[in-house]
Amino acid sequence: AIMYFAALSDTHGYKLHTQRTVEILKSFDPVAVLHCGDIGSLQIPELLGQWPTHYVCGNVDSRLKGLEAAILQAGGIYHHEFGDITIEDLRIALLHSHIPQTLDKAIRGGLYDVVCYGHTHQAEYHMDAKTLVVNPGALYRARRHTIAIFELGKKPPAIWHVEV
Repeated sequence: AIMYFAALSDTHGYKLHTQRTVEILKSFDPVAVLHCGDIGSLQIPELLGQWPTHYVCGNVDSRLKGLEAAILQAGGIYHHEFGDITIEDLRIALLHSHIPQTLDKAIRGGLYDVVCYGHTHQAEYHMDAKTLVVNPGALYRARRHTIAIFELGKKPPAIWHVEV
């Protein structure tokens, strides 16, 4: 069976698009979900609670103690500002990219198969040497609201953006 993981970003506490995302995710049943920051409210982790979900904080995320508690209560994994995650045989960097140089260092360091970032509200992906660099887009304040779906099984994984 084909296995997937998903990345999303910049929910900004906006529940409607997050709920629509959950409906899309159900059809892929991802082995994990990555949230690239700007979570924005304590309700978001609860909505994503049916999958192992990894979170990093973004520049709009305040009350981090409460946010961390909400993530843990929902069964999520909180990585503060930078996640170093392995899914199957892929090493993945998870960050919001609002801290200067962190994105470049993650890409150029050569350690990661995939670098997932948010913050810009612009969906994109490109290869940098052997690293797949992906912004899933934003679920708030974007012309199109998108998430990224990754198909596991090869390096780099196949990826596409899905409109929410």
